[in-house]
Order: sequence, then structure tokens, then C-alpha cells
Amino acid sequence: MTSRQADRSEQRQVSRACRVSIVDVAKAAGVSATTVSHAMSGRRPVEAGTRRRIAEAAERLGYVPDARARGLRTGRADAIAILSSMPAGVSGGASRLGFLMEIAAAAAAAALERGLALVLVPSVERGPVDAATPLIDRLQVDGALLVEPAAEDPELARLLRRRIPVVTIGRPPDGATAGVASVDLRSGDTMRLLLDHLAAQGSTRIALMVGAARRTSHVEGEAVHRAFSASRGAPPVVMRLDEAAGIAAGRAATLELMRLHPDTDAICAPVDAFAIGALSALAELGVPVPGRVRVVTRYDGILARTASPGLTAVDLQLDAVAAAAVALLLDRIEGGSRGSAAAPDARLMVRGSSQRA
Repeated sequence: MTSRQADRSEQRQVSRACRVSIVDVAKAAGVSATTVSHAMSGRRPVEAGTRRRIAEAAERLGYVPDARARGLRTGRADAIAILSSMPAGVSGGASRLGFLMEIAAAAAAAALERGLALVLVPSVERGPVDAATPLIDRLQVDGALLVEPAAEDPELARLLRRRIPVVTIGRPPDGATAGVASVDLRSGDTMRLLLDHLAAQGSTRIALMVGAARRTSHVEGEAVHRAFSASRGAPPVVMRLDEAAGIAAGRAATLELMRLHPDTDAICAPVDAFAIGALSALAELGVPVPGRVRVVTRYDGILARTASPGLTAVDLQLDAVAAAAVALLLDRIEGGSRGSAAAPDARLMVRGSSQRA
């Protein structure tokens, strides 16, 4: 066969595939067009044998779904967005492989299984004018995942104003918001896990470094820390840091902490960038970790795993969290009203930054 003949053959195949409709596939498989649609989209349960029969019929007929036609028919974009008001230095870190990125990767896989694409809306450092406004307002998406919203979060307000279904990963600190479901990250439980570990290692003067923004993880973490300190007769030492400053904020705060409270023997910095800054400052001061001061963080990401010494952190089970969030969001997109969900039990990942010598 010549090259020209091959091209013509391929064109005929494409043309034939374009003429095959979902109705043709349904007839060949002996099911309804609705069942074929559910099997193709993955949005409704279809018995395994039926799904296999539909797939075989589609392959035999050369059926290729027309995404544009489906969008015109359903009014759906078949895409969801994921975004956060957290500064890039916290949500992604200098490597761009941080908290938001890990959730996004897991959510993308979960969304794809349900026939949805995921659009990552990057964090944008904000000045007097919100540079992200034109981008998010132009996006055509069916719903959005909002990671760790802050009090009066501008991203949440914008999405609700556009009547876009929203699921938050991490509860909004303002309390329940009409029409918004959440996956609770159980930040209070995570903080107790870290503090109990430090106490078991012998620490008695544990300082806390949290973000100044009112996010549920910061608010719940501080409340647990204050109660924990009071139960042990220790004055609570809490430092609220600018999230946008990231590692630099953790370093500066630790230098100040050790000047004002030289008896500090542990630092709990749930934001991993703050914890890295703390390690840097302690090294500058010649303070051995963990011999003199122990350091722990919440998120078991690339910063925690590659730090020296390795940072004790928490596996937040983000794959399961992302999958639960996508399932909730799909339910909301389709008009459901499923309640919020909670993250599975977190696992402590003990490393050199906190182990008893």
C-alpha cells in the first residue's frame, strides 16, 4: 500500500468513526443509549459485564466520543478546577511540588476516572489588584475544589457568585456555608498527634508557629496547642507568621523565639516551609536538632523528606482526601446534597528531627 493509499484508508476510518453514534453502540451492545452514556462517562454505576460489552461494541464500530458535541448537548464543560488562596510559597513551595500540587495530582487521577479533566489554577501573589480574577472568571468549569480556604476567602466568594458548585478540602473557618460541602482534614487531631509525639520524646516547652491567615488548620491547631500547654502547666508560646514569607518567616521567627524563650525544646511548625526555616535558624545558632530542640511539621511532602535532618511529619492520606472531595463535587454538580466527609486517620512519619537521642 502506498503512502497516499494509507492516508486515504485512515481518512475513511476517521470518517466512518465520526458517523457512528452512541445509538449505534447501544444497538450493537443491546442496551439503551443512556446506559452507554453512563458507561462512557463513568459517572453512574454500570455492571461490569455490560460495561465490557459496550466497550467491545464501541471498539468494533470504531466509535469515538465527540467531546464538543457532548458539551453542547449537556451544557457541561467536563472539567473541574482546583485552587487555593494560600500563597505559592506555602501551597506549592519553591519546588512547586508541595501541598496543593500533591492534592491536585491525586484529584486529577480521581477526576479522570469519572470522565472529568482537572484544571489547576495556580496561586498568584496578590497586590492591591487581584491578578487572578480575570483567569478564574474566564474558566468554563462544572465545579471547583478549594484547598484550605481562609476566613472570608475571596476565591470561595468568587466561585459562589458564579454559582459554581464548590467542595473545600479543609473546612471553612467561618463555619458551614450554604451549598458548600467539605472534606475535614481533622487538623486538631493532627496537632494532637504531633504534640503527643514530642511529649513522648521528652519535650516540655513546645512552641507553635502557625500562619497568620485564619484557616481552620491554623485555628484548630492553635486551640489544641493552648489546651495541651495548659494541661501541662506550661505557658503557650504561639507565633503567627506571614504565609507569603514562607521559609524566611520560619527562620526569622525561630531566631526571635530562641532569643525570647531560650528554654524552648521543641518547635511545632505545621507549615512545612516554616519548619525548614526553623531548621535553618537553629543551624545558624549552633543549636543541635534534635539533641537540644526538636522540630516537627504537619505535611509529609518533599520538603520534610529531603530536609537535613529529615522532618518528622504526618501522612495526611491525601490520595483518599482528594478522591473523597472529587466524589462530593461530582454529587454537587449533578444536583445531589451529600454531606461533608472526613479525612482518614493520619499517620505519623517519625524522622531524625524529633527522635529521642
